[in-house]
Amino acid sequence: MAKFKLDNIDHQILDMLIDNSRVPFTDIAKKHNVSAGTIHVRVKKMEEAGIITGSSLTVDYRKLGYAFIAYVGIYLNKTSQTKFVLERLKTIPNVTVAHITTGKFNIFCKIRARSTSHAKDIIYQIDDIEGVLRTETMISLEESINDKKRLMHDIFDNAN
Repeated sequence: MAKFKLDNIDHQILDMLIDNSRVPFTDIAKKHNVSAGTIHVRVKKMEEAGIITGSSLTVDYRKLGYAFIAYVGIYLNKTSQTKFVLERLKTIPNVTVAHITTGKFNIFCKIRARSTSHAKDIIYQIDDIEGVLRTETMISLEESINDKKRLMHDIFDNAN
């Protein structure tokens, strides 16, 4: 697949969409002195190239009562059980992210809970999945970096 070449306007469009995926194309166009049609065409091309895939909504789970975040490393009896365990993890709504990993854990996931007691119950659910040997949990005290732009800007800077 050929690498899609982005220019400065594409970078600026992505920059604004990362901040707010619902920003109207007319607002982007006004800020960068181009037509809304130009923005529409460029976004469409980036979607067709697979650079933009959908849009996302950011939910503040703390305001919904789910302020507790933990990361759970999962050790499996056999790596061949990975797919089976992932399917079972998908049935636990509090498991919000899961990665197949190398190194210490077979699977590494993020959970959201209302409290430590609730997190304990979720971890017990994970432990009860057939094929899980054991788990190791790390409690998040604070999310200090969640920056979607820094990497994008570095990619743009190094592309030129």
